[in-house]
Amino acid sequence: MAALVSSSFGSLVARSLSSLRFAGGGGGHARLLHHVVLPHLQLNSGNEKRREEKRREEKRVPPPPLTLSLLRQDYDSKIKGARLAIVSMTKMLLTRGTTTGSANLAKKVTATVRKVTSRAVGANSSSSSSLAALNGSSPAAVSALRSITGQVRKPLAHSASVVASAAAAGVTMEGMTSPHGGELVNLMVTDAAEKSKLIASCEGRTIECSDRNACDIELLTVGGFSPLTGFMNEEEYKSVVETMRMPSGLLFGLPVVMDTTDETLAPGMNVLLTYKGQDLAVMEIESAYKPNKPLEAKQCYGTSSLEHPGVQMISMERGGIYLGGKVHGLEKPTRVFPCKTPAEVREMLPSNVDVVAFQCRNPVHKAHYELFTRALDADNVGSDGVVLVHPTCGPTQDDDIPGVVRYRTYEVLKEETADPKVNWAYLPYSMHMAGPREAIQHMIIRKNYGCTHFIIGRDMAGSKSCLDGEDFYGAYDAQDLAKEMSEELGVKTVPSLNIVYTEEEGYVTADVASDKGLHIKKLSGTKFRQMLRAGEDIPEWFAFKSVVKVLRENN
Repeated sequence: MAALVSSSFGSLVARSLSSLRFAGGGGGHARLLHHVVLPHLQLNSGNEKRREEKRREEKRVPPPPLTLSLLRQDYDSKIKGARLAIVSMTKMLLTRGTTTGSANLAKKVTATVRKVTSRAVGANSSSSSSLAALNGSSPAAVSALRSITGQVRKPLAHSASVVASAAAAGVTMEGMTSPHGGELVNLMVTDAAEKSKLIASCEGRTIECSDRNACDIELLTVGGFSPLTGFMNEEEYKSVVETMRMPSGLLFGLPVVMDTTDETLAPGMNVLLTYKGQDLAVMEIESAYKPNKPLEAKQCYGTSSLEHPGVQMISMERGGIYLGGKVHGLEKPTRVFPCKTPAEVREMLPSNVDVVAFQCRNPVHKAHYELFTRALDADNVGSDGVVLVHPTCGPTQDDDIPGVVRYRTYEVLKEETADPKVNWAYLPYSMHMAGPREAIQHMIIRKNYGCTHFIIGRDMAGSKSCLDGEDFYGAYDAQDLAKEMSEELGVKTVPSLNIVYTEEEGYVTADVASDKGLHIKKLSGTKFRQMLRAGEDIPEWFAFKSVVKVLRENN
C-alpha cells in the first residue's frame, strides 16, 4: 500500500510527460521535457532498474507494520517532493529556455501542478479529523487513504492533459499559440545601408503594386502569412491551388502571388515593389510562370464563372505572369488605419488565455456585438477568454463600405463600449470572397496573430452572382471545412450564433425566441442603407448611434 501511495503522483506525471514525445509538438518541447523533467522526477530508466531491485528486496524482507501515521507521512512527503521537483524543473527550463516556448510551457506546468498539489493537500486536511479517529492499519484507514488519493487523481490527470496539449500546440514565449508552421516570420530590413544595397540590386526594375498587392506584401513582411518568406513559386502555387497545401504538406487556403505583365522580368533578377510613391520591398525572382487561371478559379473559388468577384479579380485585374521568390521588406504601406503586426498584437493580448477572433468586413452593429461577446460563453472557450475583433480593412467587394470609413466606425465603437474583454486590431488583407478556402486562410492568419479560436459565420466570405444574385456557396460550407481542418490547424472553431432581436427580451438566440414565442424584429442590410441615405432614423436596437453618425458623415 505504501508503494502504491508513494508512486501515485509521480507515475501519473511521468506517464503524461513521457507521452509528450508523441504529442506532435515538433519534438522541441518533448525532448526538453524528457531530458529535464523526467530526471528530476527520478523516473528515468536507471531509477526503474533501482526500483525493480528494491521490489525484489522487499519480497525477501517483510515490510514494517503499516500504520496510518506512516501512510500519511509518506503521502504528504511524496506530494511535497513532486511539487519541489516541478519547481526545480521550471527553474532549469527558464535558465536554459532556448527552445521556443520552453519557458512559458514551464510556467504553465508549474501553475497547473501547483493547483493540483494544493487540492491534494487540501483533501488531506479536510479528512484529517475522520482519519485521526482511525487506529493502526485497519481496513477503514486504508480505505480512507485510498479515498484521499483518489481525490487527487482526476485533477492530476487534467494536469497531464494540459501539459500534453500545451506541448502539442507549441506554446510560445509570449504565452500565445504557436504561429502557422512554427515560426513567426519577420522580413523587414531595418539597416539603412542594407536597404540601399537591396534597392541598388534591382538596377531600376520596378513593379507598381495594386492595393491588393500592397496588402499581400505587408502580410508577408510582418509575418501574417507565416511561414511564407515570399511570394509562392510555381511549385508552391500549383500545390496550393490543387491540394490546399504547400509542397511540404502544410495547409494553406489560397495562393499568395505577385502578378505582372512585364515579360522582361526573369529568375535571378531583383525587382523593387513600389506603391503610391513608397518603396515597399525588394523581391528576389525565383520563378516567373504563366498560371492556369481557369484551374485556379475552379479549385480556389469553386467556380470559373466571371459572375464571381474573386474570379473577376484573378482573370481581369491580375497580370498574365506570376512571380515567385523571397521578399525583403523596406517599409509598410502608409495607411489611415494603423495595422499592428502579428508580434505587436501578440504583445497586446493577455497571455495564456483563449483568444477568439472575430473577422468582419462591414461596420459592427448590435447583433454582431452580441454575437462575438457571447462567443466567450462557448463550451470550448475558457472562462478567462477574450475577443480579438480583427476586421479586414483592405479591398473587398465593389459595393462594400470603404476601408477607411469602416475603420472610423470601429474606432468610435471601441470608445463607446470600452469592454476590457474585447480587443481591437486591423488587418491589411484583401478579401477574395472564396468561401470555404478563404475561411482556412483567415484561420491561418489569425493563428499567426495569436488567436486560439475563430468565429465561423454562416456563409463566411461568401459571394453572390453579379447577374442573378445566386449564392456560390452553401450556408455552412465554410463552417464544415473549418471544423474538418480545425485540429490540424490548431485553431478551434466557434460557430456563429443566430442572434435575433425580440420585443420582449431584446437580443436572444433564434431558438430561444422560437421556444418562447417571442416577437422578432428585423431590418435587412439593404433597408438599413436605404434609410441611412434618406436620412431616416435608425432603430437603436439595430445599430450603435456612434456608428450611424460616422456612416452618415461619410455617406
